[in-house]
Amino acid sequence: MANQFIDTARITVRAGNGGGGAVSFHREKYVAAGGPDGGDGGRGGNVVLRVDSHMSTLMDFRYKRKYVAENGQDGMGKRCSGRDGADLVIKVPRGTVVRDLETREIICDMSGEEDFILAKGGNGGWGNKHFATPTRQVPRFAKAGLPGQSREVILELKLLADVGLVGFPNVGKSTLLSVVTRAQPKIANYHFTTLSPNLGVVPMEEGQSFVLADIPGIIEGAADGAGLGHDFLRHIDRCRLLIHVVDVSGSEGRDPVADFDAICAELERWSPELASRTMLVAANKVDIMEDPTLLDKLRAHVEAKGCPLYEISAATHRGTRELMHAAAALLSQLPPILVYEPTYVERPPEVDTSAPLEITQDEDGTWLVDGPWLRQLMANVNFSDYESRNWFDKRLREAGAYQQMEAQGVQDGDLVCLYNLEFEYRK
Repeated sequence: MANQFIDTARITVRAGNGGGGAVSFHREKYVAAGGPDGGDGGRGGNVVLRVDSHMSTLMDFRYKRKYVAENGQDGMGKRCSGRDGADLVIKVPRGTVVRDLETREIICDMSGEEDFILAKGGNGGWGNKHFATPTRQVPRFAKAGLPGQSREVILELKLLADVGLVGFPNVGKSTLLSVVTRAQPKIANYHFTTLSPNLGVVPMEEGQSFVLADIPGIIEGAADGAGLGHDFLRHIDRCRLLIHVVDVSGSEGRDPVADFDAICAELERWSPELASRTMLVAANKVDIMEDPTLLDKLRAHVEAKGCPLYEISAATHRGTRELMHAAAALLSQLPPILVYEPTYVERPPEVDTSAPLEITQDEDGTWLVDGPWLRQLMANVNFSDYESRNWFDKRLREAGAYQQMEAQGVQDGDLVCLYNLEFEYRK
């Protein structure tokens, strides 16, 4: 089980809630009218993704699916703010693409060194020290902290390899990988020996070494899930160059041209862009070739498509070094490994606004508006942004919040307090 390769996982993350503000008044001998001194609540911890170069699968996420950051501490008296909640750091393998569960849009691509905040902690609530005014000198209320952000996401590992070995099962891909790198994949004389991708570094001259990936055997219908299916087709997505390994020995009675076309067809069905990548063809097992015409037909066929052909025997190392030199030369001309750009657009969550708001008036005339859905709505609004404020105002009107306020007696010019937001009411 420890060696099992897991390359997709579904997890739920929740950032910490903000701590509540404190209601407190300064009490000290010989100090009259000390006034409010309730501190603010601490910010909830973020959920942070971090690349771990020592991880190679998503196995850690198979049994743990929920991740929750620490809540912020409540505020205290003497103007002491609560402690911020600790961030929760989740380590993922390099090359992990994070998608939104519902829309499948890309949130981030963890291929670099930078951390990514996947869920933001809620802001702490204000203590009553913020609500003192010349006319409201004894505020007996504070604000609760806002909830942390929650997400359900899909983690999808796409290997970071410069070159991918593709081809039918048992054509010698694992043997080739073991010959040109220090990788030690399982090698045997039967189909589907390789059940998970293997990586190795091909040592070349300084600055020219590259990463080679052995992708498990693809068969007809792989794009629809046949064989190992699209479980491992995704790992070719980032490869800048493909080496198509074809068995030309004739030992299994297969037609190399038909095999070549079948694999190309599956790549085309999976991703037309992938099928258009630069490709070298490695005609393998030439040392035990029974019919030389099979090699001649394959050469004419692939060169007509613009794919150079190299005769190799992975078992005897014949031609393998020349093939790797050709790959290194092409890589120097090709663009860098693909890094996926985020396509996810932050959408405020749907909030059930049917529950009535709690609207009260304190002793100095300030209206205090409260409600679970209002708290959730405000947690996702950037009040420093004009468009976000307009959207918030629109949602309040759609929910009938202003009508509820006016029904309770709120009038033009009154001071209204929504958690940490105070404003003068205007019709």
